[in-house]
Amino acid sequence: MADLGIKRMEGIVFDVHNLLRSEGFYAESFDFALIARSTAALERTAGERTEVYEAGDIRVIVTSPMRPRSRSGRYLKRHPDGISSLIFEVEDLETTAALLAERNATFVDAPRWIDGPQGGRYGWFDITTPFGEALFRFCQRDGFEDPLPGVPRLESPGGGQNRMGFESFDHVTSNFLTLEPMVLWCKTVLGFEQYWDIAFHTDDVAPSHDHGSGLKSIVLWDPKSGAKFANNEPMRPHFEDSQIYTFVMDNHGPGIQHVAFTVADIIGTVRTLRDRGVVFMPTPPSYYQMLPSRLEAMGVVLEEDIEELRELEILVDGKPGGSYLLQIFLKEASGLYEDEEAGPFFFELIQRKGDRGFGEGNFRALFESIEREQVKRR
Repeated sequence: MADLGIKRMEGIVFDVHNLLRSEGFYAESFDFALIARSTAALERTAGERTEVYEAGDIRVIVTSPMRPRSRSGRYLKRHPDGISSLIFEVEDLETTAALLAERNATFVDAPRWIDGPQGGRYGWFDITTPFGEALFRFCQRDGFEDPLPGVPRLESPGGGQNRMGFESFDHVTSNFLTLEPMVLWCKTVLGFEQYWDIAFHTDDVAPSHDHGSGLKSIVLWDPKSGAKFANNEPMRPHFEDSQIYTFVMDNHGPGIQHVAFTVADIIGTVRTLRDRGVVFMPTPPSYYQMLPSRLEAMGVVLEEDIEELRELEILVDGKPGGSYLLQIFLKEASGLYEDEEAGPFFFELIQRKGDRGFGEGNFRALFESIEREQVKRR
């Protein structure tokens, strides 16, 4: 199947109730640069305000409604804060559109073009997806430098300077009550291929199945661009106790649970973020008690100090042969801000030391460690 000509995942569009809070998070906590802001003319027309933050190859477009019936206003009427669109830059917009039309994609609009104020052209169109109301946008840039039409670059960027070494998007993870429609859509409409999968229940912790949680996850990817999408569904028993089920309920439907950013030095990044008050999901001490034996079994020799990883609660996973990755998950936004409107979304930080996987050992080890801690407290 012909590929869509995707060059990269260019950005995420995040709809929020509180734009000022987002500015504090991206510019102050994450040290992203504020590179663009919507014009007054666009705000009058669209009824929403947009700011664009950037670090490395990561672009986050934050939009907040000024009118209830704006696009972001309608989204936030049905959902908490969350990602409403993913943007992909493509080589040739018309070719991408023709391929998607042949594969019965559902178009929101026809491809259209706009001339840039300083020259160049920008072309784009949106299609619907199987997860909630999130859209995929495909765009082509012919010398068009602004992030979006009507959202020009600032002459003097504000915010931070990416002193924590954020690099790029690693993957996007979405949660469903049933993931098969998303998997089929990725394969038959987008032409993506299966990259990785895992399914487990923590039955070695609870052989009687009287407690526990589990999931099934299938990762699809576009080999040309490297864009990856992990898709999760809950597993029985205790289907409704799964964190995947809880996300779908809290999000008022399926949607994007988290986005992973790669960083150059996860230890330095996490230490600085903790100093700035950013809160991460806790890791039980038993995880690190098991870690040396896990690493030995995989033949992984860490360059980092395990005690430092324990202190910062960074997770480790690897592959036989020595490659490994380091990862950590921020606390979900509603807990971070103590506000249900902030939603169940969270970010992941990941540093790869040769391992291109998804932390299979961490899926199981972390779930089992949490369950062992729960058994101890009974």
